[in-house]
Amino acid sequence: MKILVVNCGSSSLKYQLIDMDNESVIAKGLCERIGIEGSKLTHQPAGKDKYELESPMPDHKVAIQLVMDALQDKDHGVISSVDEISAIGHRVLHGGTTYSESIVVDEDVKRVIRECFDLGPLHNPANLMGIEACEAAMPGKANVAVWDTGFGMAMPEKAYLYAIPHEYYEKYGVRRYGFHGTSHMFVSGEAIKFGGLDPENAKVIVCHLGNGASISASIGGKCVDTSMGLTPLEGLIMGTRSGDLDPAVVQYICNKENRDVNDVLNILNKKSGVLGMSGVSSDFRDIAAAKAEGNHLAEVALDAFIYRVAKYIGAYTAAMNGVDAIAFTAGVGENDKATRKAICSYLGYLGVKIDDAANDVRGKNAVISAADSKVKVMLLPTNEELAIARETKRLTQ
Repeated sequence: MKILVVNCGSSSLKYQLIDMDNESVIAKGLCERIGIEGSKLTHQPAGKDKYELESPMPDHKVAIQLVMDALQDKDHGVISSVDEISAIGHRVLHGGTTYSESIVVDEDVKRVIRECFDLGPLHNPANLMGIEACEAAMPGKANVAVWDTGFGMAMPEKAYLYAIPHEYYEKYGVRRYGFHGTSHMFVSGEAIKFGGLDPENAKVIVCHLGNGASISASIGGKCVDTSMGLTPLEGLIMGTRSGDLDPAVVQYICNKENRDVNDVLNILNKKSGVLGMSGVSSDFRDIAAAKAEGNHLAEVALDAFIYRVAKYIGAYTAAMNGVDAIAFTAGVGENDKATRKAICSYLGYLGVKIDDAANDVRGKNAVISAADSKVKVMLLPTNEELAIARETKRLTQ
């Protein structure tokens, strides 16, 4: 069974073709600059040379057709016909309060994706375009929506409701949704398997740390809390996002700078985080280099990021009345041993101990805690595409 996984952005389209018999990636690629001059397809078949094509892509429909052509090409293709693709799985950002479980796409699912455009203005329109492009290119094939907010929808009311008039939840669905849900779902499940934990009761904290960053707490693989909120702006300090702050900061800056709310929200989303704090970069590697050269603000930005992660781990340990495992994933979580160790240095009260030799690892499954650590600490690379493919297989097999 071969499943095509599609992840559409506003001007990009990432894809993987996965053989679900052994969960291997047959081919993967990226369409860039869709709707913009200089569109490009990069296609990488397993065991073959990379193939690149510069061709106009006015919309996602054209991009998908170029992907299908590449997959079937006699030189760099990996399938002889579209008939070999059993189904298509899509990462879809938002299903609002209507959908939380992965679902085979029908007209009602598309209606809800459309109604959630204002909750996910950058992603939902692109996600819908990707679905409709696949429907046009592969009529009759099942398309499955895997919601990025799905994992967080398991949170109880005490965790997801904001302390604002309840009418805003009833009328507009204003609540905490959480994001990076496919990653948190995958990694929390892998933590239970890799750590040999009780699949029904394991208390797991996943730290998805990269340019976008979030933390989740789950019991038996079910989310009980997660750091992002109505939008991905809430929670941790990130590459360019501020994370948690006093909402009055928005009004204060509006009044002082004579700006409107949208201006300030743009600053909090795109010009804040470690970029805003350091004035150096949104890339944690650049900030670490600046810190090593004696840049004080770069040092403060890194320290603040680490501190905020450690605070959330402490809060979520309290929320679950304990923790069995802490898993690090995503770009920083998988590759930065110094940041992992610095975060865990706050967790001595939990009996966390890091094994420096075990922690000297990048990008592969590993237990990095010492043998006598009371909590297992792991590095577990995320694989959102495989998680989407598994959900697609489950619903279409």
